[in-house]
Amino acid sequence: MSKTDSAPFSYEGLDRVIHEKARLGLLTSLMAHPKGLAFADLKQLCGLTDGNLSRHLAVLQEAGLVEVTKGYEGNRPHTTCRLTKAGRRRFLDYLAVLERLVRDAAKAAGREAPPLGRLGIIST
Repeated sequence: MSKTDSAPFSYEGLDRVIHEKARLGLLTSLMAHPKGLAFADLKQLCGLTDGNLSRHLAVLQEAGLVEVTKGYEGNRPHTTCRLTKAGRRRFLDYLAVLERLVRDAAKAAGREAPPLGRLGIIST
């Protein structure tokens, strides 16, 4: 018997690196922009300060979820952030666990679980 069978509500796939609110927002933003986003755009989309964004990106980069590229556009520094291939896969796996959690909660509350979307993610 696996841990999942004996503890169905443990949600082992809820990755602590991803689950933090700001990092969840960063990954969602980057998922919506596969070619990446400029640091300033990501900062605005997620409502973070330069320092907070830098720290959260460092955590995600250390985990192999994002790639940060620093360069110049003209004479101005330009930082671009994008999901890695592994980061995209890990984020989708994380979303699948969240989907299961929502379905379990709806079932426990006596409500019909929401329908699945095209990618297996709950549609809104």
